[in-house]
Amino acid sequence: MSGSAYNGGERDEVDLDALTKDRERIKRRFLASAPAATRGRGNHHTAQISSDVERTCAFWQDLLEMPLTEMFENRDLPGSTHFFFDVGAGNLIAYFDLPGLQLDDYREVLGGHHHIAISVTKENWDYLRAKLDDAGVDYQLASRDSIYFRGPDGERLELLANKLGEMYGTKVL
Repeated sequence: MSGSAYNGGERDEVDLDALTKDRERIKRRFLASAPAATRGRGNHHTAQISSDVERTCAFWQDLLEMPLTEMFENRDLPGSTHFFFDVGAGNLIAYFDLPGLQLDDYREVLGGHHHIAISVTKENWDYLRAKLDDAGVDYQLASRDSIYFRGPDGERLELLANKLGEMYGTKVL
């Protein structure tokens, strides 16, 4: 798949026609019965784990130019820091460190975090891509408006030059 975010992985043989039919069946069932409005107010924040608070702050604020908005002690672990970055439109990404805990290396699992996609203008997408180049950050160009890269602790991130509520020209909200 050209431009796929899944390049290089092996895939078992699948029946694409059956998958398409099943997706359409699910779509008819759930889209037809969707409530008029959500009960949610939005994504308050997505939380990630940081191994180095200063390095994470430098990555988000200095490289991606998404400002640190607050920092305080994490209520779950004394001495741990909980800190937030503004990713636009009233949305936050948060991090916390877990000093003194022995954590296994991150493993992507079913039901686990895959990536965080951040909407930016095409102008800012081009600008931030150049900053990633200048900083030597490896990335995968998935399309003319989508780029995947890793954060300071290996977290998978995407800069997407699509409007909020749209995905590759399709309204999703």
